Amino acid sequence: MQNEIKTIARKWGNSVAVIIPNEIASKKHIKENTEVTISIERTRPKAGDLWGFGRDRFKKTAQELKDEAREGWISNSDRKREEEWLKAKK
Repeated sequence: MQNEIKTIARKWGNSVAVIIPNEIASKKHIKENTEVTISIERTRPKAGDLWGFGRDRFKKTAQELKDEAREGWISNSDRKREEEWLKAKK
């Protein structure tokens, strides 16, 4: 049974939270209010991996790298532009 997972810490109110994938929670019988012990090890990616200079340098386009960097972040102007684009597409 898997004892180690990688996840991303996210802002949750004034705290930081991690999500345990449902598959792991089910296997480990973790439900709401179950006490768990978490071992924290901060990982640091290599600079080349962050900016596409590593092994994926030629596998991703500049737009794909930009989209990955901005994933989950959308400005009001982007949201408005996207809504207009979707209306025009119909």
